Amino acid sequence: MKFRLAMLAIVLAIAGTAMADPKILSMRERAEVIDNVLAGRVQSVLPGIMRRSDIDMWLIISREYNEDPVIRTFLPSTWHAARRTTILLIYDSAEGQPLETLAVSRYAVGDTFKKAWDREQDGEQWQHLGKLIAERQPKKIAVNTSDNFALADGISHTEYGKLMEVLTPELQARVVSAENIAIGWLETRSAEEMQIYPQICRIAHEILAEGLSEAVIQPGITTTNDVSWWYRERIRELKLTTWFHPSVSVQRAEQAVVDMKTAIESQDDDVVILPGDLIHVDFGITYLRLNTDTQQHAYVLRPGESDAPKELKRALERGNRLQDILTSRFVTGRTGNDILAQSLAQAKKEGIVASIYTHPIGYHGHAAGPTIGMWDQQQGVPGNGDYPMYPDTAYSIELYAETEVAAWGKAVRISLEEDAFFDGEKTWYIDGRQKAFHLIPRVPATQ
Repeated sequence: MKFRLAMLAIVLAIAGTAMADPKILSMRERAEVIDNVLAGRVQSVLPGIMRRSDIDMWLIISREYNEDPVIRTFLPSTWHAARRTTILLIYDSAEGQPLETLAVSRYAVGDTFKKAWDREQDGEQWQHLGKLIAERQPKKIAVNTSDNFALADGISHTEYGKLMEVLTPELQARVVSAENIAIGWLETRSAEEMQIYPQICRIAHEILAEGLSEAVIQPGITTTNDVSWWYRERIRELKLTTWFHPSVSVQRAEQAVVDMKTAIESQDDDVVILPGDLIHVDFGITYLRLNTDTQQHAYVLRPGESDAPKELKRALERGNRLQDILTSRFVTGRTGNDILAQSLAQAKKEGIVASIYTHPIGYHGHAAGPTIGMWDQQQGVPGNGDYPMYPDTAYSIELYAETEVAAWGKAVRISLEEDAFFDGEKTWYIDGRQKAFHLIPRVPATQ
């Protein structure tokens, strides 16, 4: 044990200097990017979403430390949470007119939401909110309630009650769910975001590749949990964060085949990595308020090998083919459940043993938008899976394909996940996808 820990310390010390750091903005630079992107989104994304949803007023109401998930996406970069009771009022007075964006709060919320309440002049906060609403006489008053989407269900019972108390019966009858606006706002990526998202995904790919290299992994010494925690430390070294703990696991010829539930439950097992192992990593970062989610594989070369076995490479190709089957079914207006059913039917037709569990990605890791299967719901997902696909949305293309490998005497599961963007007509991977295994150790190009 002492020998293994000593060797591990040496390996990790080498890893710290093995590769150059990717370009990461300073905190001040990040703040400027975040605020500029937010200002642009309010102008370019929000009006269309509100009119598509046929709603002219949207209220987002949060108390400090009990924040609506949506309000965090409207806060300026220097705000980490709502302050006291923060109420955002967004009103669409007419087509062709800019949205009215007010903060019915003690403070203005950045440069976008102008302060519209002063206790000393306007009296009690909730009463003043009722007055502002009555003055505008909106056709619909949307608040964040949803049976299906947690991200669109952010108003608390207390806040909902306080709102209804300050509305006349006529206005109370106009209160509706803001589900379609909230999901549309969260899922739609702006042109400015899609200029920076490829760089975010590239950073994530670089970190992932570094972890799947001899800079971090010494076969016979390094364990799967060593690599998982290396990723956590590496993320912090780069002044980034993650939205989930990375998982690292292995498949090898001697192991028995396990179902998906068992595979998930064993992700935290501490297994020593050996030559001949097929390593799987699930990893993501959060940067500039956007998230990544990636699953890739590495193969640990045996003595005398310079590449992964052909059968394993063939398994990866079938995983790539399943990705193509899925993304070719992305069509505006088609629901997640329809996309899932069509993709699985085509995979079965081609003889691919498949499971698809793809989700939107963006402001959240498991983000807003149509769910395209879950690993334990391959017949469709009621509610979330019935939501249609819209243009300018991003997805983590998450799935697995099983392939029989004769040399191993069993099926090998290739679990892949890559972030992609759907522009309404075509789907493209934001920073490419894995089409060849990472090799440990890396093989020189001249070999």
